[in-house]
Amino acid sequence: MEETTEISKELIITSHDNEVQMALLEDKKLMEIHTEKSTTKFSVGNIYVGKVRKLMPGLNAAFVDIGSEKDAFLHYLDLGIHARTTNAFVSQAITTGKRSISKVQYLDEVPKNGKISDIITAGQLLMVQVAKEPISTKGPRITTEVSFAGRYLVLVPFGDKVSISQKIRSSQERKRLKSIVQGLRPRNFGIIIRTVAEHKSAEELTADLEKIRYAWDNTVENLFTAKPGTCLSQDTDSVSSLLREMLNDSFNAIHIDTPEVFQEVKNYIHAYSPAQEGIIKLYNDKQPIFEHFNVSKQIKGSFGKVVTVKSGVYLIIEHTEAMHVIDVNSGNRLKSSQSPEENAMNTNMIAAAEIARQLRLRDMGGIITIDFVDLHNSQNKSGLYKAMQEFMKNDKAKHTILPLNKFCVMEITRQRVRQATVIETTEQCPTCKGTGKIKPAILIEDEIDNTLEFLFEKQQESRVTVMVHPFVYAYLKRGFPSILTKWQFHYKKRIRLVSNQSYHLLQHRYFNANMDEIVLWDTPNVEPEIVD
Repeated sequence: MEETTEISKELIITSHDNEVQMALLEDKKLMEIHTEKSTTKFSVGNIYVGKVRKLMPGLNAAFVDIGSEKDAFLHYLDLGIHARTTNAFVSQAITTGKRSISKVQYLDEVPKNGKISDIITAGQLLMVQVAKEPISTKGPRITTEVSFAGRYLVLVPFGDKVSISQKIRSSQERKRLKSIVQGLRPRNFGIIIRTVAEHKSAEELTADLEKIRYAWDNTVENLFTAKPGTCLSQDTDSVSSLLREMLNDSFNAIHIDTPEVFQEVKNYIHAYSPAQEGIIKLYNDKQPIFEHFNVSKQIKGSFGKVVTVKSGVYLIIEHTEAMHVIDVNSGNRLKSSQSPEENAMNTNMIAAAEIARQLRLRDMGGIITIDFVDLHNSQNKSGLYKAMQEFMKNDKAKHTILPLNKFCVMEITRQRVRQATVIETTEQCPTCKGTGKIKPAILIEDEIDNTLEFLFEKQQESRVTVMVHPFVYAYLKRGFPSILTKWQFHYKKRIRLVSNQSYHLLQHRYFNANMDEIVLWDTPNVEPEIVD
């Protein structure tokens, strides 16, 4: 019987300068990174009193002032079917202070195809929730269909249904959860049962509902004295908010380098999953936590324009405001025992797995266009399409994958809630005094090691001399055993290191046993691999 190996999942959390960064590692590989600033306003989930500033009939939308630099955008489709009822209640709460919705009489539902001018008017006050943060030159996108997310449940005022996550497959468990929640549902509220509610007890669901019901009561309490731009309800602090979305029973460890954040996470885990308190670890070493867990190095190698994968395959990723373009390159990877079609398929499969990771890692949203290496066999195209679906099955963002077209181009649409994560990975060149950029210095060790592997194992060199800058020379020879000694032991070959002061910091060249220079293929960040 084939054994299934569980993926080791760790969360690394660092906090500094009013900023919290969380890195998700799966089997020590960086899969997601989230950055939250405590000074950030207009975050997804926050609820405001907004004033309709201008109706745009041509767009069937309105611009609403919620205090942001750019007016928030409210489309007709974001009103919700009970917008008339919600707006009437808000108007009444602001003027009279009446807060209970248990006896509210529902007004006519908003039709699917209608005009926004029939529902709201310029100058009207609305209760709105941020659905998308401000992106580039655009203001926040908002909705009048507010909701309050808990750990297991989502409370929807003016709803009347109990819905359940489609990811809960067991019909028996779905029936059990619906039965419990139906008995808990307050009048004139809808409830969505989240995936993490599976197998939770009635007591846990009740406690969660009480917390989010309390959040709703506080929001309505603030309506009576609110002015346009007032924040009625702020989503939980950044760490707890991210934990709510990410944490599940599969986590092995959570490492945190700040006592305050450690206590905050501990309180959250104690409230929702006390059995997991043991996985929380306070990190006290002097070395920065992201360096200790190899996160910094993975960030440097994963966020550049050129991303090296393996076996010579690399990606070129370009970002625009509306879309992202990814080009797959084989890096002259050839395998003589396979046909060009097989080589192309293998390259594409390697690239597809990395692309699925990159979409999560950079939180790329909108339209993603991927130019794969050309395939001619329809079965291979179908196989690549199915593989991409499998690689992206753990991606929590809503997405749609289209089959490859005749040009071997795949299009993916992925939910965009925040601006894509872009981390500058180049460093200023010490030779040109900051007028140019070079590859990150942290990757020099790996680059030389990869080249030595190619030269010894593929090109069958008997001896290699590596000429480097004096700083790199000192780095590779420091300590016992040094990096150079480890390489010699690993490859069981003679490696000579030579210092050259005329080289810039990361420049390096290779020479064979006769001291003839070994000319390598000029491929970005990677040396080509010829596999016999």
